[in-house]
Amino acid sequence: MPLVEITLTEGRAPERIRALMTEVHQAVHKAIDVPEASIRVVVREVPTTHWSAGGQTLAERAAAAMTETEIKTAAQTANTRS
Repeated sequence: MPLVEITLTEGRAPERIRALMTEVHQAVHKAIDVPEASIRVVVREVPTTHWSAGGQTLAERAAAAMTETEIKTAAQTANTRS
């Protein structure tokens, strides 16, 4: 009985997750030709505050990227006005 476990950050629509599960199920069936009823797919959604890489949570990275983007946008707006 194949078991595929997928961990994602939360925030995707249920329809997208269901589509992912269907695609993975089909890929496993095609790749190893096991009975479809024996394939298990588990999707876990994790808050970005509970997932880190390089010592920084994904939420912290997103906030830092947003700040950098806001700074660049403000600078571009200022340059356009002058």
